[in-house]
Amino acid sequence: MQDPPPELISEVYTQLRRLAAHRMASEPAGHTLQPTALVHEVYLRLSNDRSSPWQDRGRLFAAASLAMRRILVDHARNRKSLRRGGGHERVALDVELLGKTIDADEILDLDQALIEFAKVDARAAQIVELRYFGGLSEEEIAASLNVAPRTVRRDWVGARLWLFQWIKASQEGSDVE
Repeated sequence: MQDPPPELISEVYTQLRRLAAHRMASEPAGHTLQPTALVHEVYLRLSNDRSSPWQDRGRLFAAASLAMRRILVDHARNRKSLRRGGGHERVALDVELLGKTIDADEILDLDQALIEFAKVDARAAQIVELRYFGGLSEEEIAASLNVAPRTVRRDWVGARLWLFQWIKASQEGSDVE
């Protein structure tokens, strides 16, 4: 694997730390997953990635967004399994995507919805991942995916609608097409 340039590491660390702090701000005090630990886990996963995501900024943030998503989903699954055996404690995450805070069950619903949505529109699903989990702006996503910012905006709006409907239908027990 190619070593990343030090300035890129610094930039990535700073942006991921800011994003992680924002994501974890609504967590209760003493929460087991802290922003610094989340960023370090993302970095470790990127360091072990043999596909060399350090080739360019866009690819790096795409890989970091996916890693952060996986870590948060794994953590939510773990919290949910712990709840089954004992004390019930809600884990709230601030989610711009749905316009409300969500708990561990809901982040798992979002992850499953993204998996299903990627089968329908892979690029729009990647836009959601980059924007929500990676914290990238529309312009950064457009540059990363080599599309126009207007395309990112359109896909974002459509993805939000599709994901909201899928999650709502799954919670009601209906099928989504």
